Parts: sequence; structure tokens; C-alpha cells
Amino acid sequence: LSAIGNLGLLGCPTLAIVGGREASLAGRRFAADLAATLGGAGHVIASGLARGIDAAAHEAALPTGTVAVLACGLDQAYPPQNATLQDAIAERGLLLSECTLGVPPIARAFPRRNRIVSGLSVGVVVVEAAAKSGSLITARRAVEQGREVFVVPGSPMDPRHAGSNSLIRDGAILTRDANHIM
Repeated sequence: LSAIGNLGLLGCPTLAIVGGREASLAGRRFAADLAATLGGAGHVIASGLARGIDAAAHEAALPTGTVAVLACGLDQAYPPQNATLQDAIAERGLLLSECTLGVPPIARAFPRRNRIVSGLSVGVVVVEAAAKSGSLITARRAVEQGREVFVVPGSPMDPRHAGSNSLIRDGAILTRDANHIM
């Protein structure tokens, strides 16, 4: 792995917060509240620096500790709209990647990134995952790695929650607030 930032964060208990890129305002707010509360309780927050839920979790966890795992070289800003957030994480948190410098984001690197996010964490919290979602890959990897999977439920009529709700049906821990996780 390549790293930029505070390697000391790797020695802290870590929880992943992952979810949809096209997240609702309520979902982003919920992820941010969870990240801030869990960070305040001593957990580092890990995620994949995607738009939506990931970005909301990283931003809220900047004061307490966040780790972003990239699916490209650490010198690449992806997604471009998160470039400022990526710079802030490099200064105040930790960026990780198994890609070498100069490698652009490619589709096959994202599932590998998700395996690292779950592997760093004692548990994975899923917020707003669609039926075909990278968040479901992260949850599946977490189960394979012996991690807990926590899921925020959503409306069965909203496709942004189809994957999340199926995880709950399949045995993930229904989560309404940070106390359910702690």
C-alpha cells in the first residue's frame, strides 16, 4: 500500500461508512452525523472517497480521524469534485492505495479498494446502497473477513435503499443510530 498522511490512524479502532454516490440529502446528513459521533467516541472512519455517502462521512470525520482508500494512484484526484476533500484528508487524515502513482481510476480497482476499506475496519456501516452497488461488495467482503455489517434501513419504495434493505433481510444489523454500532 502507498500512503500519504497520518499512519498513526492505522493503530486506532476503525469503522467504515459506505453508501451510494447519488445519495439523498437525508442520507448524507445521517452518514455525517454517524461519522462525527463515532469519531467523537474514538473511532477512525474509513471509506472510499466516492461522492455522496463516502464524502459526507470523510468530511465529518476530518476532526477526529479518517482514512480514504483510493482506486487510483495517490497523485490522482478522483472523483474530481472531491479533490479539495482529498487534499484535506492528506493533511489531516490518511490516504491509502494499492495502485502506484500515476495510475488512473479503472473499474477493476474499485472492488479491490472496497476489500481494503472493509479489511481496515472492525465493522462496516452501509447507508443508502442500491441493488447493484459497490457498497454491497464492501459488505460482502466484510462478512468474508469476519467483520460486523450494520445497515441503515430505508423506504422499500426508494431504489437507493434496495441493496441496504436486502442486507438487513439477509442478516445484517439494522442500525438507527450510533448507539446500535457502539
